[in-house]
Amino acid sequence: MGDLRGVTERLPYLEKLGVDAVWLSPFYKSPQADGGYDVADYRQVDPLFGSLDDFDAMLQDAHSRGLKVIVDLVPNHTSDEHAWFQAALRAAPGSPERDRYIFRPGKDSVPGSGDGNRAPNNWKSIFGGPAWSRVAGPDGSPGEWYLHLFDTRQPDLNWENPEVHEEMRSVLRFWLDRGVDGFRVDVAHGMVKEKGLPDWDGAASMVEGTHSLALPPGDAPGAHTDAEEPHRAVSPVYPPSPFFDQEGVHDIYRNWHRVLAEYGSDRMMVAEAWVEPAERLARYVRPDEMQQAFNFDFLLAGWDAERMAAAIDASLAAASSVGAPCTWVLSNHDTVRHPTRFGLSDPTTFPKGLAADDEQPDSALGLARARAATLVSLALPGSAYLYQGEELGLPEHATLPAEARQDPTFFRTKGAEIGRDGCRVPLPWAADLPGYGFSSRHSQAQPWLPQPESFGPLAADQQEGEEGSTLELYKAALAFRSGRRLGLGSLEWDDLHAPDAGVLAFRNGDVLVLANMGFASAPIPAGYRVALASGPVPAEELAAVQEVPVDCAVYLERV
Repeated sequence: MGDLRGVTERLPYLEKLGVDAVWLSPFYKSPQADGGYDVADYRQVDPLFGSLDDFDAMLQDAHSRGLKVIVDLVPNHTSDEHAWFQAALRAAPGSPERDRYIFRPGKDSVPGSGDGNRAPNNWKSIFGGPAWSRVAGPDGSPGEWYLHLFDTRQPDLNWENPEVHEEMRSVLRFWLDRGVDGFRVDVAHGMVKEKGLPDWDGAASMVEGTHSLALPPGDAPGAHTDAEEPHRAVSPVYPPSPFFDQEGVHDIYRNWHRVLAEYGSDRMMVAEAWVEPAERLARYVRPDEMQQAFNFDFLLAGWDAERMAAAIDASLAAASSVGAPCTWVLSNHDTVRHPTRFGLSDPTTFPKGLAADDEQPDSALGLARARAATLVSLALPGSAYLYQGEELGLPEHATLPAEARQDPTFFRTKGAEIGRDGCRVPLPWAADLPGYGFSSRHSQAQPWLPQPESFGPLAADQQEGEEGSTLELYKAALAFRSGRRLGLGSLEWDDLHAPDAGVLAFRNGDVLVLANMGFASAPIPAGYRVALASGPVPAEELAAVQEVPVDCAVYLERV
């Protein structure tokens, strides 16, 4: 699975790539039931990844290279192996130990029977199946139920308990004292539940997307309780949930804002909040809350000029209304990689994972579009987040065998939802080494998820210094962005902007960005030259380019 020393070893690669910061997914002590998002101890590094000394060395090295480090914070739930939850299991109903989590007596299967055989409410897990599990009493008899909006091994914390608030503030300070620069807050729209935990006839999803929302005849929304059922997106079809985007989360982030302020003005939080519309997401980045929030509207727009332009407008307007910077992201560890999505017959679809019997993408087309979308995102004002390996043009592992999968969503839905393993396959560093160089050079251990053969030609050592490679395109685009301070700029749509014809055209400072998502070549306007193109155009030929091909984007400067 890699380790912190491995991260340190690859910092020169990131420095050369031209990024400003690194966000690390959880490396805390964990049984790894959900890729580390089931935390057993927030203050310890899991031995799988090294030690606190390894973390400190990595952080010091990163800072020496001008790289900031953001760590993942998981405040909605812990692991079932966390000391708090183990104490809760040993304690009696109504005890202080149980009050750190959400324990409730069950409902009677027959009213008045007192057997508590039904779950406290009808909520369903984001990972599939019911959101409640029952524990046994000291004598082995059935006892109370506990809430887990994700896997059974991820019990939800009770954020009505002041002790939970104080503990998480202490965790923030622990890592801030070590020198981290910020936090990515997992499920930032969760944590607070509606009073009384009312029934809800909806079905929440890990990732809002464009799966079909059609239900069988006569089937009501939210009627699914079996683990076999695939998830369905909440909004706009279903009513607001009683456990996401509750007003109380904002008090938590105002409190955390004050904690970060104790460490100076340059510490930050970024919210992972699947919230819509954009105006509601903007509430998480008001001046006294977080500094940034992931912009999933842009990610969900797909390869479509009208959808992308609308997402850009809505996102910038919402962020501007609260004086916050916007963020731009095309892929992450919960979504099918965008080179694969953009290569599907409908490049605006948003599958929840792909398997061998699903439609397979046109890899060349998807990569061309992905490279063009990258130039768009890196020219927009605000912060750009890159997912590991997208600088290599990595596709989704769309044929990963069932026996290799590890995502709990795959198992809890009995394969109805393919899950996120396909985007989490380890990076290829060297084409000719075992595990493409991800494993130790002295070990024959296989990576935790198998890599497809298609990763070989995309390995970093095959692209380094290779003109026209995706890696070199990212380096050039990041250098261009930094040199012209595009992240601190502003957007103005150009007269050439025609999203209904598939053309995006905007200005940021003295740079004109032209992206062709249509069906015919778009001419370069008079008085401009191509400074950078997403297509593999040799540098010496850029000045002669007269038009932008389909599925290509360019940065233009005045002659």
